[in-house]
Amino acid sequence: MDKMLYVAMTGAKHVQLQQATTANNLANANTNGFKAEIAAFRALPVVADAPATPTRAFVVDSTIAHDRSQGPMLATGNDQDFAVNGAGFFAVQGLDGQEAYTRDGGYVVDSQGTMRTRGGYPILSDGGPITVPPNARVEIANDGTISATPIGENPRQTQVLGQLKLVGDANRTDFYKGTDGLFRRNDKQTAQRDDTVKVSTGVLEGSNVNPVDSLVQMIAHARQHELNVKLMQTADQNARSATAIMTMAG
Repeated sequence: MDKMLYVAMTGAKHVQLQQATTANNLANANTNGFKAEIAAFRALPVVADAPATPTRAFVVDSTIAHDRSQGPMLATGNDQDFAVNGAGFFAVQGLDGQEAYTRDGGYVVDSQGTMRTRGGYPILSDGGPITVPPNARVEIANDGTISATPIGENPRQTQVLGQLKLVGDANRTDFYKGTDGLFRRNDKQTAQRDDTVKVSTGVLEGSNVNPVDSLVQMIAHARQHELNVKLMQTADQNARSATAIMTMAG
């Protein structure tokens, strides 16, 4: 009876967390480069110190993963938009000043000439943030090379500003996703450039969240939560009945 109560109690709690994860995915269905989060749970028996006999079980968090499949490529026709082809990321500078990684392509140039993502993160080459000269037209090659051509000059001279730092993601366990939405290496090291990773310009990668699936999951989570609550109520009623019977017998 205790075991059923504890399983139901912790199950209800973690279904709420699972519901929150699904709701966050649904809220980011239109966020460029967003990767859906996947929450999984498992039952863990609680073992007493002595004797070593399981007395109850809890539901606990398992590894929180992310669906790293590529989202849809959305043609924009804007030469300031770009997207990573296949697995991989491009490097940016996080708010902590450290290198981080994202797939949310597209850039703007701030008043200092620094190339930033539309989320405000400086875009990095191997030498640091990329600076764009004034009155220049920027082009990004499929290998990430960024060049600028002065506007109105004749003959026009092209200047290479740097190259997007593109990193691979062959081993999906190397990176984790932070609360800021950026990815970082699990070993806290800086990822190495991967020359096999390419980009396309004039497109953006959309979110890989399927809104219909997310809505169905939210309904399923709600039903699971209701079931766990009913199990707790049943366990409580059984305990009351058992207590009443023992009282009458006494």
